[in-house]
Amino acid sequence: MREPLRDKERLRHIMESIDLIQEHTQHITYEAFATDKILFGAIVYYTMIIGEATYKLSRAFVTQHPEVPWQDIADMRHHLVHGYYQVDSHIVWQVIQHDLTPLKSNIQKLLDETDWSLWEQQKDFL
Repeated sequence: MREPLRDKERLRHIMESIDLIQEHTQHITYEAFATDKILFGAIVYYTMIIGEATYKLSRAFVTQHPEVPWQDIADMRHHLVHGYYQVDSHIVWQVIQHDLTPLKSNIQKLLDETDWSLWEQQKDFL
């Protein structure tokens, strides 16, 4: 049986997804984004990964870092998965344009400043 992913790995998944989204949307317009079904689907997929990784972070970690809007991120994932038939490309584009860069900064700070050897040894981790 596999060991469950820890918070550090989940944060890395968030960073990787943000990097991919930003890389593939940095030089395009909203119109190009909204009309390219494959690109749009890929961006939605990586946005879902961000939400799922957020949702799976330990309660202790989330509670200790209230500066990140964890619940909003997880809620977006739930909407994308369960409301797939009504995903608004304008909202996804706004998230890309306005929310990913601050989120990336917050996640990078958490990755850099957390004492992971101590954090992962805590008995109440999961």
